[in-house]
Amino acid sequence: MRKCVLVALLSSFSFGTLFAQEKQDSPEVLNRQSDAKDVIRAFFRKKTTIDTGEKHPYFSILPSAGFNPSVGLSIGVTSTGGKNYGNPNTTTFSVYNANAYISTYGLASFELKENVFTADNEFNIQGGVQIGKTVALDYGVGTGHAVQGEGSFSINSFPLANNADVFPIDYTYIKFSERIYKKIFDHIYVGAGFVADIYTNIDDERRLGTNLSTHNVRYSRLNDYPSDGYQANGFLFNFEYNSRDQTNRPYKGLYIDLVLRTNQHWLGSNHEAMQLKTELRKYWSLSKKDPEHVIAFWLWGSYLLRGAIPYLELPGTGSDAAGRLGRAYTIGRFKGPSFYYNEAEYRFPITSNKLLGGVVFANMETADNQRTIKLFQYVEPGAGIGLRLLFNKYTRSNLCIDYGRGNYGSNGLFLGLNEVF
Repeated sequence: MRKCVLVALLSSFSFGTLFAQEKQDSPEVLNRQSDAKDVIRAFFRKKTTIDTGEKHPYFSILPSAGFNPSVGLSIGVTSTGGKNYGNPNTTTFSVYNANAYISTYGLASFELKENVFTADNEFNIQGGVQIGKTVALDYGVGTGHAVQGEGSFSINSFPLANNADVFPIDYTYIKFSERIYKKIFDHIYVGAGFVADIYTNIDDERRLGTNLSTHNVRYSRLNDYPSDGYQANGFLFNFEYNSRDQTNRPYKGLYIDLVLRTNQHWLGSNHEAMQLKTELRKYWSLSKKDPEHVIAFWLWGSYLLRGAIPYLELPGTGSDAAGRLGRAYTIGRFKGPSFYYNEAEYRFPITSNKLLGGVVFANMETADNQRTIKLFQYVEPGAGIGLRLLFNKYTRSNLCIDYGRGNYGSNGLFLGLNEVF
């Protein structure tokens, strides 16, 4: 729950010829850049040393605060760090992310995630753990439907005003996921893993009020799930292609991840199910002089092949690993047993020292509801602009502040550390 400070911008841009990029993180290049730490150092009149290739701080931390009627006043912290475990020319930079928050309504969350590459990219390890008590705002299943009273301004995926037609669901959760990929050819990996998602103390706050049958209750009854707690545990079978030059903010390359997930009774799942999860990210640098001019494309999908999954497991807005999918809409605004999303973004530097940059983005998402709404029957668009502050030039970490607008009056500010994708 990363809350924000405001900003907005537009910048004109031009397209150039595509160029291959090499050694963009060399000391010579980094000495011409300024990040937030350089600005603070200059403010206090401390001398900036010349980069000689020695060790640098690869850890960044960002405090956060915010307010939402369902959450209360919250304070927290977002951090990112990294390390290279081999020759930088042949080993992708490894990334760690940790987030935590606590609110005045007794909600709290902690998560730790890693994306690690061993020497020469022989293995890629992805996963993490999340623990907490939180609230989900429930808009129902499928795309193509407005919610009465929708349109209040949101900050980082949570609206500033409550909506009587949106059902809050309190719950506690433990999520664990770990998968290991082995390189079999250049850029190509295969692997397997394990996932456990446990939900308890689910409190559908309005199930005893005027609306006796909420979206969560109806779905749970239809699919024979208890509405107060359940598990979805299973195995993961993976295929990955990764030629990105960096993980936090790539300038070039292609990333493809295909995951087959099978939930099993004997592992504790309430029901067996099989899902196919797909992800593709492609990056084109448009300038040899300024490689930060990038066109980026993102495709993300999750498709239910058989069985049933719990209501709080339905893929949708904010369901990606970083929880930032679907800028322009509140988290969980659209979801369904099967869900598809794609986005295109243009990234560009604003200042010559690369301290400030900008983005222009457009996206769309669609979901089914198992009955009357089919995938791609209704498409929900979103678009917006954003500002980037170079937070740590050695890890290419950015502070991201975006403004997005979508259907049904949806609009808001979205803050994060590192690029959305």
